[in-house]
Amino acid sequence: MSTHASSRGTPFGVMLTAMVTPFAPDGSQDLDGAQVLAAHLVDQLGHDGLVINGTTGESATKTDQEDRDLVAAVVEAVGDRAWVVAGVGTNDTSHSIASAKAAAAAGAHGVMAVAPYYNRPPQEGLITHFHAIADATDLPLLTYDIPKRTGVAIETETLVRIAEHPKVVANKDAKGDLDATQWAMARTDLAWYCGDDILNLPMLMLGASGMVSVVGHVVGDRLKEMAQALAAGDVSRARAINAELLPVYTGLFRTQGVILTKAALRMQGLPAGGLRLPLVDATPAQEEQLRIDLAGVRGIGA
Repeated sequence: MSTHASSRGTPFGVMLTAMVTPFAPDGSQDLDGAQVLAAHLVDQLGHDGLVINGTTGESATKTDQEDRDLVAAVVEAVGDRAWVVAGVGTNDTSHSIASAKAAAAAGAHGVMAVAPYYNRPPQEGLITHFHAIADATDLPLLTYDIPKRTGVAIETETLVRIAEHPKVVANKDAKGDLDATQWAMARTDLAWYCGDDILNLPMLMLGASGMVSVVGHVVGDRLKEMAQALAAGDVSRARAINAELLPVYTGLFRTQGVILTKAALRMQGLPAGGLRLPLVDATPAQEEQLRIDLAGVRGIGA
């Protein structure tokens, strides 16, 4: 497993991608395709780990059985050489506990739980929720803070209390608030993972352990190179790589990120398939703009 200069450690490595779930033409989960994609990300792009069954994996439209099957398939494909972290968070604590136990039984190395969405619990409810999931298995837990999707932010004082649980080892930060990020990093010893690609370099410079990326599907090797340059003290090199990747950061999020990520993978002949409603495939115009956004970025054959 990779190392990084962060004093917080790297419980899941440095470079992880929130992996899409490939689907077959009939809309079913494509487990063979998932194994091919996972192996490509790990063996060709140098990923330290993969987060599956998360937002980018279209978890909201998948069944519990599909989630278990995908964990088992990805662990079989790359689990001997990369971390496999399973998304298990829902807005139902009991359901999340059951998902965590199922992921553990399927061989996951860790679990990720997003703050409960839609029901917008109070901060005390968040603490109880995350601790209950952490209690459910022996796996390390990555909390996931993304209030623009969930409707509730994990406040700094809440993270301090959540972090008291020994199995809560890291936080995926997609809050988009570097003020809050710095305070939470100062108040806890959690490993910090950037979950907002445009902020990868700023968070690494603040001491984040790594990234859980979407654009890592196509530039994971470049992101890892950027992190390694920064860890070696070559700030100029890290900044240059980040600047080169700005069109990718923007390009994959011109509409919902899963839509354009799958389009980019299809352009490269990699397993992706279509999307499940209410998400829809990229339009021809969106695909053409994506080709423009990715053109000229070293290492992308789109």
